[in-house]
Amino acid sequence: MGRKNAAGGKRKLIGVLLASTFLAALGQLMFKYSLAGARLDPAYLLLGVAAYGASTIVYLYVLGRAHLSWAYGIGGLSYIFAVLLAALFLHESVTLVRWLGVAAIAIGAALVGSS
Repeated sequence: MGRKNAAGGKRKLIGVLLASTFLAALGQLMFKYSLAGARLDPAYLLLGVAAYGASTIVYLYVLGRAHLSWAYGIGGLSYIFAVLLAALFLHESVTLVRWLGVAAIAIGAALVGSS
């Protein structure tokens, strides 16, 4: 029964960590939007700061319950989220080499997360 609870706790931490990494990537997207016009858009800038701040708070929660080497390894998924958001919302072209890098990061994060 103890192992089952430990596995459930780890899954919960992974979910919380995924939320943190997504919020960090969303913050980056908002920062980019804030610079899209001829001048700085403070609304998007504040949204980016808020998303980044929320990401940090969630990440601190994870760090209080997990090893840094584990949490930081999974945190690399923020790059994947950033590439996906850039492709979907900014219509940035992503080369095959970059997609291969995204796949390598995903594999690495999966290996770290399973350890």
